[in-house]
Amino acid sequence: MGFKCGIVGLPNVGKSTLFNALTETQAAQAANYPFCTIEPNVGQVAVPDERLETIAAIAKSAKVIHTQLAFVDIAGLVKGASKGEGLGNQFLGNIREVDAIVHVLRCFEDDDIQHVANRVDPLADAEVVETELLLADLESLEKRVPTAQKKATAGDKEARLTASVLGQALDLLREGKPARLTEPKDDEEARIFAQAQLLTAKPVLYVCNVAEEDAAEGNELSQQVFAKAEAEGAQAVVVSAAIEAELVSMEAEERSEYLAELGLEESGLSRIVRAGYRLLGLNTFFTAGPKEARAWTFPEGAKAPQAAGEIHSDFERGFIRAETIAYDDYVSLKGESGAREAGKLRQEGKDYLVKDGDVLLFKFNV
Repeated sequence: MGFKCGIVGLPNVGKSTLFNALTETQAAQAANYPFCTIEPNVGQVAVPDERLETIAAIAKSAKVIHTQLAFVDIAGLVKGASKGEGLGNQFLGNIREVDAIVHVLRCFEDDDIQHVANRVDPLADAEVVETELLLADLESLEKRVPTAQKKATAGDKEARLTASVLGQALDLLREGKPARLTEPKDDEEARIFAQAQLLTAKPVLYVCNVAEEDAAEGNELSQQVFAKAEAEGAQAVVVSAAIEAELVSMEAEERSEYLAELGLEESGLSRIVRAGYRLLGLNTFFTAGPKEARAWTFPEGAKAPQAAGEIHSDFERGFIRAETIAYDDYVSLKGESGAREAGKLRQEGKDYLVKDGDVLLFKFNV
């Protein structure tokens, strides 16, 4: 499953530098002027998870396959983007296609890197981008809701649902609030709301781009962003794009030593991925055998057949049971045979709620 994140922010906050580092490519041109990223660049990265490496070693797997995360580097938004300023309409359209927004905010001082507003104020920067997203949604719904209401009065059931749920979203937008605060009444309204692809309905992860010396603890500016995220029910992480760029050219052992010197336990990618999983309510299960060990992403609260469907739709359709071993048991008992002998390999049915870290073997028949 994985997920797709759109990296947004004002020009020159470090988006493209961060994208290059996270995807270990130079696919996005990082330059000290606005609009250097004209087309959205997409990078696929393996989601780091030490548990998978441990499982693979125990299972003596020939291949290790991590789940994938896509980053989309979307060029810098500016004030007036919703009206087409800069390259606004194109950029706003790119955001509609992602699962979550990674909003990069400049939390560092550097006289050599120009800021479009000649100031360093992450909260003001966030407001500029959020306002443009809100205005774009507002313009969209002010056209769509009256049309749905008109059809609803003529007895169109689908239009009645659309008018109800999108009307609620429109009221929120007119109050200056994001559409994600909308509360669909049932699955049908939730479906219609999701299909609307509203920009302010996307969950947000704020990335505080700080100087190297602030990478471990953050700074006063990043603290302001964390307070904002907490108030909104969003997530925030501290990352130094400069450090991430340094890590690209290093070997694994050298990276670990470098991070330790800086007082960091893990890379920015790991922090971003973990925060993104929390934001979207995602977990990981594993499959393991001599051919391969593999990580799979699934939504929190999924039952065994749904998790099986992440591998193949036939697994969900013909689900019989899931042979299940908790990660800690798999490791302490040295794999499947040890877990089986100790009675820790469980046979779980259709109502089993899959846990993060479960090692699973699905039985199915189609």
